[in-house]
Formats: sequence, C-alpha cells, structure tokens
Amino acid sequence: MYDRLMAILASVDDLFFRSKVRTTAKHLGIEITFAGTSDEMIAQAKSLQPTLVIFDLNSSKMDPIATIASLKADAATSDLRAIGFASHVHTELIAAARKAGADDVLPRSAFAGRLAEILQAGAAKPAP
Repeated sequence: MYDRLMAILASVDDLFFRSKVRTTAKHLGIEITFAGTSDEMIAQAKSLQPTLVIFDLNSSKMDPIATIASLKADAATSDLRAIGFASHVHTELIAAARKAGADDVLPRSAFAGRLAEILQAGAAKPAP
C-alpha cells in the first residue's frame, strides 16, 4: 500500500541520459531533482528526504562511492534508498558501490530499460 508519490534525487552527468531520466519522470508525474556535486547531493538528501537517490557511478563530477557511504553513515539519511548504475564491465566499481551501501546496483542498460518502473517504485512512499 502506498501513501503518496515523493521526490527523487539523482546525480547523472551524461546530458542525454539526464534528459531521458527527467522526461520519464515528468511523464510519470514524479518530481526529480538533480545534484551536481557530493556536497550538493548530501545537502539536498537531508533537506528533501527523497524516497530514492540515484547515482551514476561513472560520475566525473562527484565521488559517488564516497557520497553513498556518507549518506548511509548519517542518521538523517541512512534510510534513503540508493540505486547506482554503471557499465556492466566496471565490476570493481559495482562491487565498491554495494560495499558503500547502495541498495541496488544495475548495469546502465538494465537501468535504462527499467527506468519507468524504477522511478515509479522509487517515488512511492509506503503508507505508515
């Protein structure tokens, strides 16, 4: 049972892919906010309390692994669901994201293919 749709926070460097995420979220009526740096991601996660945080693990603008670990270590954000995506060939990066506390890590192609489903599930807040 779901109470209402909530916001999603994302860090996606690739402009084409970012546009795809934004367009899909808009089509689904889901609010999405993008963060560009680790500090911005952490601050927005604390203030927005999103139902899902999405990380492009190949980000060149932030350290997604350290940011995931920081979010999971902070009592104010430790319960946030964190999903990362990366190229399937970056096995060490995927393992590092899981070790840092990512709730799920998907190959980029699987993330793109299931984007609408991921956003809908991520935006739904369970009823109390």
